[in-house]
Amino acid sequence: MPDPERELEPPLWEQWAAKSAAMPQGERLQKVLATRGWGSRRVCEDLIADGRVTVNGDVAVLGRRVDTEVDLVEVDGVPLGVKPGLVYYLLNKPVGVVTTASDPQGRRTVVEIVPAEPRVYPVGRLDVATEGLLLLTNDGDLAHRLAHPSHGVEKEYLAEVEGTVGGGALRRLRDGVELDDGVTAPAKVSQPSPGLLRITIHEGRNRQVRRMCEAVGHPVTRLVRVRIGPLRDAKLRPGEWRELGQHELKALVEAAAGGTRGVR
Repeated sequence: MPDPERELEPPLWEQWAAKSAAMPQGERLQKVLATRGWGSRRVCEDLIADGRVTVNGDVAVLGRRVDTEVDLVEVDGVPLGVKPGLVYYLLNKPVGVVTTASDPQGRRTVVEIVPAEPRVYPVGRLDVATEGLLLLTNDGDLAHRLAHPSHGVEKEYLAEVEGTVGGGALRRLRDGVELDDGVTAPAKVSQPSPGLLRITIHEGRNRQVRRMCEAVGHPVTRLVRVRIGPLRDAKLRPGEWRELGQHELKALVEAAAGGTRGVR
C-alpha cells in the first residue's frame, strides 16, 4: 500500500530546483580570490579551509559562490581587493591645489602632498577653489565604483553662499535644478544658519554644487567637502592626509556596493 506521506513529497527534480534556487549565485570563492591576487587556487582553497575567509560576516566554506557586486568578502578581516600594494589615503585638500596627477600650469597637485610611491590617483575631483576631503588610491576597481553615480555614494558639502536662502530656493535645490547639462538629481539640503548650506549629492558633475547654488541666485563664496560616503574627519587640517583605518575601508567597500552603514 502506498505511503500517503511519501506521495505528498514533491518530485526529486522540484526538490533539486528549490535547493538550486536557494544556493548563492556567482563565481566560486576560491576562483575569485585567486583572480584578485590572493595566491594560486590551491592557496586560496587553504585560506577558506582554515576559516580565514568570510562572506558577509559568515565564515566561508569551500565551494561557496559569491557575487562581488553584492557580497562583502574578507580575508583575515581585510576586504577583497585590499591586498599588498594597495593604499588608501584621505586628504584634506587645501584651496589652490589641483585635483590631478600633473598640472601644465605648474600648480601644486594633490598627488604631490601624499607619498610618491606607490603611485596613487584621486577618486573624483574637487575644483581648485574647493577644499575638503578627497580620497586617493591605486585601487582602480574601488575608485571606479565610488566615482560612478549608479552606486549612489554620497558626498556632503558645507557651502557659504551670498544671502539667506529662502524656502523656494531650498526646494529647488532639493528637487533638482536645471543646469546646462540637465536637471540635477534630488539632493539633501538644509540651512543650519543664514547663508550656510549643507548639501548632500551623489552625482559627480563638474562644479555641481557651485552651479546649483548659482542657479538659484546664491553664488558660493566658500565650499568644503566634509564627507565621502561613510568617511568624515573634522580633525584633519588642510594639507594633511592619513591612511584609512580597516573599519573605514570596510565601510567604504560596503558603500560602494550599495551598503548604507557609515562611520562617525
